Amino acid sequence: MHMKGKYFFDGFLSFDVILIQLFYSILRIKMYLPTHFKQENLAELYDLVKNNPLGTLIITQDGEVEVNHLPFELDSSMGEKGALRGHIAKANPLFELLENVQSVYVIFHADQAYISPNWYEGKHEHHRVVPTWNYRVVHVKGQIRKVEDDKYLRGILARLTRTHEVNQPTPWKMGDAPHDFIEEQLEKIVAIEIEIESIIGKFKVSQNRSAVDAERVVKALENANPEMAESVRKYYPKS
Repeated sequence: MHMKGKYFFDGFLSFDVILIQLFYSILRIKMYLPTHFKQENLAELYDLVKNNPLGTLIITQDGEVEVNHLPFELDSSMGEKGALRGHIAKANPLFELLENVQSVYVIFHADQAYISPNWYEGKHEHHRVVPTWNYRVVHVKGQIRKVEDDKYLRGILARLTRTHEVNQPTPWKMGDAPHDFIEEQLEKIVAIEIEIESIIGKFKVSQNRSAVDAERVVKALENANPEMAESVRKYYPKS
């Protein structure tokens, strides 16, 4: 395959390279992951998923790529590495693909930020610096199946709404809606479950820069993007 795109600075890719890398990552389930950005601590990975539950689900079938954006519930107690649960519309093409168990890839995104070379110490000395992008992601590979069980589905929906309605003055629950309306909606969806086979994180938060540069990044972001500023503080290697 001919690749026209070229790398553009540290952390930037031209669009055609991004698409090609995405294609290969789906087939080979790999990600460019320098050691200093690798995150394997399960507690950290689970925490990112729980706090950023909207995942990008990628599945291939007969050379076609099917992509969905779905909120997931993480059950870290199931199996060796946990499971993801959610639901999809039966009108979704994914429903037909799940007649059999399939391999699937899910990506979760957390905080991210543009990093200006103006923030680096070297900019004012030799100017040999370029922009980059900081981000934290978790990649999950597993086996997905649909679960056609009404009790199972209701449990997922109840926990999902209970978790995300908690800060509402009067949290919504399924019992608030008319019974016949809820039954009608439930007929249109189905539960899904992904047994996690592998889970890995890429926390690219300036670990490849000097301690001085990392601190300058923190100061530049602490008002505009306090979440990323805290990530740089937390994950920068301690001496």
